[in-house]
Amino acid sequence: MSIDLLFKIAAIGILVAVLHQVLVRAGREDQAMMTTLAGLVIVLTMVIKQISTLFESVRTMFNL
Repeated sequence: MSIDLLFKIAAIGILVAVLHQVLVRAGREDQAMMTTLAGLVIVLTMVIKQISTLFESVRTMFNL
């Protein structure tokens, strides 16, 4: 796992947090919730790709 992935996740988290606060202050709580969920889905997709790579590495390591 590279450090770039952590920086990407942190950047997405900061961006989503700022957008969430701006939308809540503007009175658009529903859009703030959708923005948060979209950020979560993006980060989970990135993490799932890395977990898949990990499982493939383990599979090839043990010849499964």
